[in-house]
Amino acid sequence: MNVLVVNAGSSSLKYQLFDTAKNVVRAKGLCERIGIGGKIKHQNLETGKVYEAEIEMQNHTVATKIVIDVLTGAEYGSVKSMDEIEAVGHRIVHGGAYFSKSVLLSKEVLANLEKCRDLAPLHTGAHIMGIEGCLAAMPDTPQVLVFDTAFHTATMPEKAYVYPVEYDMLTKYDVRRYGAHGTSHRYVSGECIKMLGGKAEGTKIITCHLGNGSSISAVKDGKIMDTSMGFTPLAGIEMGTRCGDIDPAIVPYIMNKTGMSPDEINDYMNKKCGLLGVSGVSSDCRDVCAAAAEGNHRAQLALDILVYGIQKFIGAYTVTLGGLDAIVFTAGIGENDFSIRSKVCKDLKFMGVELDEEKNANLPRPLTATEISLPSSKVKVFMIPTNEELVIAKDTEEIVKSL
Repeated sequence: MNVLVVNAGSSSLKYQLFDTAKNVVRAKGLCERIGIGGKIKHQNLETGKVYEAEIEMQNHTVATKIVIDVLTGAEYGSVKSMDEIEAVGHRIVHGGAYFSKSVLLSKEVLANLEKCRDLAPLHTGAHIMGIEGCLAAMPDTPQVLVFDTAFHTATMPEKAYVYPVEYDMLTKYDVRRYGAHGTSHRYVSGECIKMLGGKAEGTKIITCHLGNGSSISAVKDGKIMDTSMGFTPLAGIEMGTRCGDIDPAIVPYIMNKTGMSPDEINDYMNKKCGLLGVSGVSSDCRDVCAAAAEGNHRAQLALDILVYGIQKFIGAYTVTLGGLDAIVFTAGIGENDFSIRSKVCKDLKFMGVELDEEKNANLPRPLTATEISLPSSKVKVFMIPTNEELVIAKDTEEIVKSL
C-alpha cells in the first residue's frame, strides 16, 4: 500500500510516501514558511532527483496541493496520479484522554482532537491544519491519526499516570501523565524484542529516546509501565532547551522574583533552560560536547546533569520492571553520540551492564540496529535507529485494510 505520512507544524509540512509492502520510502519532502511565503524541498528516493522551489503557500491546503502536484509530476513524481496513494497517516503529538490507539479520521474524531488544543497548544492546531489541508486536497482518501501519547496511555498503570494532586484535577481537567515519543518507543522496543528472541512476554526493556527532546520509558512484556515525560513534554530529564523535572515551587519563586507571567514562565522552561540554560553555549549536544572538551565548566556540568538524569531513570525503571534485560538508545543523541552512551553505561556495571567500547565508538554507517554490549554483559545494550514514520504508515495500512 502507498501511504502518505504527514507531520504538520504551524508553518511547515513534512511528508514521506511509503510503500508498506516493501517497507521503503519512495519520496520525502518538506514545505516550509507556510503563510509567510513558501518553500518546498522534495526528494524522489527512487530516482535520486531533488526538487527545490520557493512557491507561495497561503495555508496548509495550498501546501498539500503543491505536494500532490510534485508527487504526481512527470519529472520528480513517484506516482502517476493520486489514485495510487491509498491512504494518509497523520502524526499527532497529543491525544489526551480521548485516544489510546490510532484511529480512522471522522467528524467525531476531529471534534475530540480539538479538545486537545490546551494539552499541546504548539502542535494540535498545526495538526488540524494539516488534516484539513489533506481533506481539501484528497477528500476521498481515507486518513488515519497516529498519536505519540497512545502507546503510553494504552497500558500505563494508574499508579504511574495519576499525579498526587486533588483527584478532581484528573476527573475534571484530565491532568495526568501522558508521555510522548510513543511511536518511537513502540518501534525501538519492538525491534529490541526481535533481537532478544522475538517473544514480548517476559522481556524487561528500558528505551532511551535522546534528542533535543528526550524521554525514557519502561517496557515490560511489550507494554509501557512508565515514561519520563508527563502531562506535557516538559517533564523528565534535561533536554536541549527544556528543564525537565524540577521542584514545582521553583516556578512561583522565579515568577515572583522576575515578574514573569504564566505564559512567560512556561516559555522560559521550554525554550531557555536545559543544555542551553546550564551551558550558556547551545541547545545542541554536539556544541556542548565540543565546549566541554575545551574546558568549559558549565558545558561539562550540563552534560553531567544529562547523563546523571538518564542513569537515575534507568535505575528507577529497573525497579519498576523488576529487573532488566536490555537498554536501548535511539534518536539524535542516542543514535549518534557514542560518548553519551559510554558515560551512561560506565556507572551501570554493578547492574551487569558491560559496554563494548570499541563497537560503541565505531558503529557502521548507515546506522542499523546493533548490539553494543559485550557478550559477557548480563544486560544487553542496543543502538536502534528509530522509525516513527514506518509505525505511522503501518498503523494506517492496518486500519484502512480493515475497512
